[in-house]
Amino acid sequence: MNSNRLYTQFDPVFFEKTRLSMLTILQNEGTVSFNRFKKLLGGTDGSIYSHVQKLINAGYIKQKKGIVRDRIQTEYSLTDKGKKIFKEYLSFLNQIFKNNGGS
Repeated sequence: MNSNRLYTQFDPVFFEKTRLSMLTILQNEGTVSFNRFKKLLGGTDGSIYSHVQKLINAGYIKQKKGIVRDRIQTEYSLTDKGKKIFKEYLSFLNQIFKNNGGS
């Protein structure tokens, strides 16, 4: 695989550690609340919010606000675009694995 392709296949919004972790969590759990992100990732409110906003602005996730036990709760899920890029990422990793003999 061309090394330029390797490092430029995904945009920096997607390919940042915390945001990639968020997308992975969403892929596995479907819908995640702001507080769940905070608990799993250990970030501050400001840090989590900043990463979430970048993912929303890129069109990878969407948010939905609702009432849970008399409190407003924001939940996030992958958009079709987010599901597509995550699937492409997994395919990319599988290809690297195959190209290296599975070791």
